[in-house]
Amino acid sequence: MHVVVGVVSLVGLAVLLAEFFTVFLLPRRVRRDPAIARGILRMLWVPWRAAAGLLPRAAADTTLGIFGPLGLLAILGMLSAGVILCFSGLHWAVSTHLSSSHPADFGDDLYFSAGAFTSATNPSTPTGGVGKTMQIVEAATGLGLLAIAIGYLPALFQAFSRRETAVARLDPRAGSPPSPGRLLERSGQRGGWADLDEYLLEWETWTADLMETHLAYPILGYFRSQHLNQNWLAALTTIVDASAYALAYGSDSHTEAAELTFRIGSHALGDLAHTFSTRRLEHDPEPRSRERLSRDDVVELRARLEGSGLHSEVEEGACAQRLEELRASYEPYAIAIARHLALELPDWLPKGEARDTWPTAEHPIRPTTRSTP
Repeated sequence: MHVVVGVVSLVGLAVLLAEFFTVFLLPRRVRRDPAIARGILRMLWVPWRAAAGLLPRAAADTTLGIFGPLGLLAILGMLSAGVILCFSGLHWAVSTHLSSSHPADFGDDLYFSAGAFTSATNPSTPTGGVGKTMQIVEAATGLGLLAIAIGYLPALFQAFSRRETAVARLDPRAGSPPSPGRLLERSGQRGGWADLDEYLLEWETWTADLMETHLAYPILGYFRSQHLNQNWLAALTTIVDASAYALAYGSDSHTEAAELTFRIGSHALGDLAHTFSTRRLEHDPEPRSRERLSRDDVVELRARLEGSGLHSEVEEGACAQRLEELRASYEPYAIAIARHLALELPDWLPKGEARDTWPTAEHPIRPTTRSTP
């Protein structure tokens, strides 16, 4: 029995350390997400998301926003607890003597292992050479995992900050929640196709950075934006939508940046969909059923752009068909991510009057007035 427990503990320890290495150090491929960490997140996220769905919108967004940091702590805590448990099994398997001539029971081994892992003061001391060696190895393991986790946090929050900075910058152009239709309208008012193409070029780098960081740190997807009407997925989808419209209705001389941004944006949505919701995407037909831009919406959008810098004399039927084909290449992925992460996707046309967040702060600065003597 001791041999079996020792082998199982040793194998379990190797698996957990490999998982920790994959989660916190190794950049992952799209389909090589850590199995244990993914299972922990899914086990916690599904009931958490369901409970948040019962709350009012603002309270639900706050509740969902807490999950990202808590999920990271849960992964770290459960992996650490598993390592402690595996070292306990090894101590029990080799019958470690703790300050006595008799082997300790499993409860004593577990208590001793927890103290050794956290480098806490423990009245028990192993008397044999094997026990002392495992104590040193476990203390070094605990210290190493803690150092890696601490080093992981700055990279994580720097990526989050870069993401949210760009999301905030979208507000003056597309409103909150963002709308590709409003982005197109304002671009038409500012400078037409040239202005739109220049603006989309700025988002190419951000989109590539978002894809790289969210594939390397999938937990980032669960970190939500600071404003209720903004989120990273809505920003990414808005930019890809605007790029698709430019490719469908714009001239070739003004769509070079739009094509580049559309390609990297579609690539990002596809990879992230497989990272966050592979099963939902492959087995659930609903992600392909939502209509974000009907034919009537296309007519209304074209009417809004009439007379602006984005007006173009084109074959309406062919361009509308081209836009529909482009949307079909990325929208299912965006909808699948939105459903899994409980994020709202932007409507092509804003419902009612879209708001800008920047002039509607809760405590605007008012000029002071002085009374004349």
